This record gives sequence, structure tokens and C-alpha cells, in this order.
Amino acid sequence: MKKVQAYSYKTFILLLLIVGIFAFFGIIMGISNFVSTLMATAHDLLINTVFFIMALSVLAGAFGSFLAEFGILSLLNKLLAPIIRFLWKLPGAAAIGAISTYISDNPAILALAKDKNFINYFEEYQKPALTNFGTSFGMGLVITAFMFSKGFFTESLIGNLGALIGSIISTRLMLRFTKKVFASNPDMKNQTFHKDPKEFLKFRYIREGNLFQRFIDSMLDGGKNGLDMGLQIIPGVLIICTLVLMTTFDAPGGYTGAAYQGIPVLPYLGKFLIKPLHWLFGFKSPEAIAFPITSLGAVGAALGLVPKYLEAGLITGNDIAVFTSIGMTWSGYLSTHVGMMDALGYRPLTSKAILSHTVGGLVAGISSHFIYILINQVIIPLF
Repeated sequence: MKKVQAYSYKTFILLLLIVGIFAFFGIIMGISNFVSTLMATAHDLLINTVFFIMALSVLAGAFGSFLAEFGILSLLNKLLAPIIRFLWKLPGAAAIGAISTYISDNPAILALAKDKNFINYFEEYQKPALTNFGTSFGMGLVITAFMFSKGFFTESLIGNLGALIGSIISTRLMLRFTKKVFASNPDMKNQTFHKDPKEFLKFRYIREGNLFQRFIDSMLDGGKNGLDMGLQIIPGVLIICTLVLMTTFDAPGGYTGAAYQGIPVLPYLGKFLIKPLHWLFGFKSPEAIAFPITSLGAVGAALGLVPKYLEAGLITGNDIAVFTSIGMTWSGYLSTHVGMMDALGYRPLTSKAILSHTVGGLVAGISSHFIYILINQVIIPLF
């Protein structure tokens, strides 16, 4: 931390901005309803989103620690190293990170990163990129299954392919940033557990005790790491998600102070962006912008929009493919990236991680749109 003046002109500007925001919401919603909705939304996110993510993080941490303890992670590194290194420029062990986040959520990669048997497969400049890599697959299984349940099988698979492309872009862009930063700031390097990375590829460290004791210890230690990670993401989720959701949803029946009510600012802005949104993603309605915007804070909340969109006929199969890819790639990264980078010990690189992932998500959506066009307008007509 650095020492600055107690206040400056920026302090007054910020104060006016805060007053303006409160006045905006207070005049339209009513002060009482605004405050009630603010608290109710944050509380609901804590109970139904954060604790859910925390539970998944504990399970993923236990699972990852088990895989590392009994050599499965080492085997994955050996088998998948060529593919992962070629596409993402990461060790093959990163595959288990993708699997863990795909079946759970972004923080699962952190539970693995706290395990020395996992993290030391990575060179120092590669470790910060784990945030981008893991987030690219966050809640993938949930999103895909949800789209399957709505009858969009092919579209959701296209979305998965788009997310794969977006993850490559996000991760490799982040690696370009970290290479430059570590080259000029050697003090940023964390202490490694193994001095010789090549030695670690041939050998691994295991816990003391018999088979059953190692199994229990690995599961409990991994679960504890997952719990710590789940606690660290609480501020980001509650603050960012609440703001995004209260500028996305309306209250058709009138404001009552219930959770998730708000002023639909983002859909309103979408009307002015409908042309570029149509060119890039194929969106035909301005309301569709609410899904990717909400995905910035919580993709689970964004999924709640889909049934309403389908009922009103606002989206098509193309939109489902784009939603799947953007939702999976971004998966609430604005609400988790800060905490994840802080947990990894690379807080100064947070802005680089967010920038890289923003680009990756956009590429994922654009890729899904054009893959959808290619399949439905070129390949299918040929058969």
C-alpha cells in the first residue's frame, strides 16, 4: 500500500457518482424497495450461489488431491501433454483443471493450484494463466445439461466447441502478458516446491501411511483447500453479481423489494448495439445482450433468462450456441477473477487476466455463431 492525501477532487467526483446512482435507483424503485432488493439479492446469492460453489469447490479439491496422490494426475500429464502444450501452451496436468471446473465451477482450479503435486508441473509464468484456463470451462456441465434439457443438443455442442476456442485465445493471450511481466519482474516469482522441474516429471511425493490413510488424508486436505478458496470468492460474487443483476431485470408487477428486481439498463443499451451484436453473434433481439452481460457476474443467473426468451420467441438455435459458449467461457469471471488471482498470489496481474478473458469470451461467442452458420447453411444442405 502507498501513502496518499486523505482526499482529493476524485473523492468528490466519486461521492457525486455514488449519490447519483442511489438517486437513480431510489427515484424509480423507491428507497425502501431499492435497499430491500439490494440486501435480498446479495443474501440469495450467498445462500444459493456462493455456498453451492463452495460445496463444489470442496468436492473438486478433494477429487483433484486424490488424483494427484495416487499418480493419476501424473498419467494425465504424460498422455495429454502434447495436446495441451500445443493448443494452450500449458502442461498436460492442466487437463484435470479443465475437467474439475467443467463439472463444477471456476474456483475448482484454485483448489488444485494449492496442491503442490499439481502446481509444480507449471513454470512460474504459467501459474497466473490457470485463472483464465480454469474459468474457460467453469460450470460447463451445468450449462450444457441445461441447454440439453431445452432440446438444443447440437447447438450446445457447438457452444462447447466455441468455448474451447475462446479458452485457447484467453489462456495464450494471458501467457504473453505473464512472460513479459516475469521477464522484467523476477521478484514476482513464488517459491517452488521442486528445484528441478524435469525431476518432478519423473518422480512425485506422496503422503506417509498405508493406502487407506493416504486416501483419507488426500481427500480431506484437498477438501480443506477447496473450502478456503470458496470463502475467498464471497466478496466478488456478492458485490459484482448484485450490481449486474439489478441492472438487468425489471419488476413487471411493481417493485416490492424482492430479490433480483431492478432497472433493465443493460437491455435498454442493447437496443443501440443490436446491429454489431447481430453481425458478431447473430442476435436478433436486443434483450439477448442480458445473457452475456449477466454471465459476467453469474452464469447461473443468466441461465434463468433462457426459458423467458424461448417463451417469448426472442432467441433461436444460434443464440443458444452463442449463449453456451459465452456462458461457459466467462462463467462469472468478473466476480471470481479478482479473488482467484489474489488466491494464487498474483493480484498485480488481475487486470491482464480480465482483459485476456474478455477477449476470449468474445471470440468464443463469435466462433460459435459462425460455426453454427457453417453447419446449418453449408454442411447440412450438402447432405
